[in-house]
Amino acid sequence: MHDHDTSERLASYADVLAGELPDTWTSTHLPPDAKDDLTELADRIWDLDLVAASLAEHPLKQAAVLSRPDGAQLVLLDRHDERDGFLLAAVAPRALPDEAYRAVPEPNGIALADDPFLGAEQIAGDLIARYDSALAQVRYNALGGIQPSQPDRVVLTWQQDGSVATAPVDDRAGAVLLTNGFLQDPQSGIYRLSGDDTRAQAHALRAIGPQLDALGIGTALQHPAGRTAPASTPASMPPSPASPRRPATRAR
Repeated sequence: MHDHDTSERLASYADVLAGELPDTWTSTHLPPDAKDDLTELADRIWDLDLVAASLAEHPLKQAAVLSRPDGAQLVLLDRHDERDGFLLAAVAPRALPDEAYRAVPEPNGIALADDPFLGAEQIAGDLIARYDSALAQVRYNALGGIQPSQPDRVVLTWQQDGSVATAPVDDRAGAVLLTNGFLQDPQSGIYRLSGDDTRAQAHALRAIGPQLDALGIGTALQHPAGRTAPASTPASMPPSPASPRRPATRAR
């Protein structure tokens, strides 16, 4: 089979998968000349089993990336054996510290049937559940004690240094935070509002509530033990109790 035919088959299969998987997914084909993107992608493939073994013998020459709005990504790649079909692997999030992955099981990839409709059933019944569980754990670990936000609610957590930190799920919420003085840590993705100027901080916290509410996103304020919020903090942002979690471990 010619390279063009192989690329077209991979891209077409990925397009069908994107339409058949639960939730909303989009597909992007990376051809052989996208060398930098393929190299960066190969470094983030979250697998120590079937896909890792394949890549050790056959470096990534092309791929199709399936992306979900929350940042989750899956990569579809050629299967270099006598069987038809493809390999599919989870992609690790960008820029999280290695510590976040400790004790988190690898969501190892799977071999897919040549039929993309059957392949979508395989993915929905297996890999997505394992991937979502691993994603949730590493993202929580990276927060370092900051209460996780939800798609419809931004949880703001007071820090011991007087700053306020949050990890919004929605990019629209992130844009509101940046507009009101929050700075985003490129490594963890956490947004922080300095407490150096308490008047400016209080003004920002008052402003983001209505702006997020207009987007259908609520707000909540988490108070750590021994820390109380300034009196000027909006009363509409009540504390949200932290939920327990089990400790984690990692290897990617």
